[in-house]
Amino acid sequence: QVQLVESGGGLVQAGDSLRLSCAASGRTFSGGAMGWFRQAPGKEREFVAAITWSGGTSYVANSVKGRFTVSRDNAKNTVYLQMNSLKPEDTAVYYCAYSGSPTMVIWRTPGSVDYWGQGTQVTVSS
Repeated sequence: QVQLVESGGGLVQAGDSLRLSCAASGRTFSGGAMGWFRQAPGKEREFVAAITWSGGTSYVANSVKGRFTVSRDNAKNTVYLQMNSLKPEDTAVYYCAYSGSPTMVIWRTPGSVDYWGQGTQVTVSS
């Protein structure tokens, strides 16, 4: 199986920036993808961003496009989410996600995810 460990969450003010990291270990595949979902209180888990492992093809949700950037470091088996100009509506638990194929980038749904991290809390105050 694949283990995912997130870090970088915290409490910030509106307009601040955060960088989330997710390190993967276990049986990963070069044809897979890693990314991020988030879930706010009372809401469904929603797609944020994802990137393929080999080609670096990425997709960012329209709700965060222009503010969030997803990137990867293949040597470290790590994916990052750079979050700029944070808003109170970005407050959520952010979950790292892994899929053994590019399906996460294609479908961008929780059902396309094979493994989840434990989540890291991001709270943005106004």
